[in-house]
Amino acid sequence: MADGPVTAPAQGGLPAVVAWLSPACPVGAFSFSHGLEWAVGSGAVTDAATLQAWIADLLEHGAGRGDAILLAYAQRSADVSEVAALARALAPSAERALETEEMGASLASALREGWGIAVDPAPYPVVLGQAAAVVQVPVASVLPLFLHAFAGNLVSAGIRLIPIGQTDGQKVLAALMPLCHRIAAEAETAPLDALGGCAFAVDIASMRHETQQVRLFRS
Repeated sequence: MADGPVTAPAQGGLPAVVAWLSPACPVGAFSFSHGLEWAVGSGAVTDAATLQAWIADLLEHGAGRGDAILLAYAQRSADVSEVAALARALAPSAERALETEEMGASLASALREGWGIAVDPAPYPVVLGQAAAVVQVPVASVLPLFLHAFAGNLVSAGIRLIPIGQTDGQKVLAALMPLCHRIAAEAETAPLDALGGCAFAVDIASMRHETQQVRLFRS
């Protein structure tokens, strides 16, 4: 592949974004649980219903909504330094900071080596926003896919941790889809002033996971 970014048609448009959000893209999402591992271990999440409630709160009041706003802002910005700094500042724990920074670095590497797309180093949603801008996919199309992938990764973690069956996992994911679409629509034009959340239980879970003795996940 030639050096430097390739043309948008060659990159595949929306299918390219789908590829970047799929498990085939080596960003290491499978190794992070966003504090869910501690929540399961503590008894806060015990079945499909409590898993759905946990993820729904995270989508609406935590990093799901916040990262969607950061992604949208990065996608429509020529200079992402401000939004990248804000994304780092908003990480509520050391493990959450590690999660977004390492996934962002891994995605930037995959984009550069596999797709010929050069983006500024940044937290994960900011890197994805920059890449989506390169392939000229509307942010309205990117955000639902991003939130679906966000929820899907947590459902996958829940299937392994609780455990629940894969069919129950799919039911949880299907039930969360309307929420993903609503948050995507809200985040599409939201200013940075709209950032903020109140998912305190999730934030505390991510902090307590740092000292959990037996861990399968890195967050």
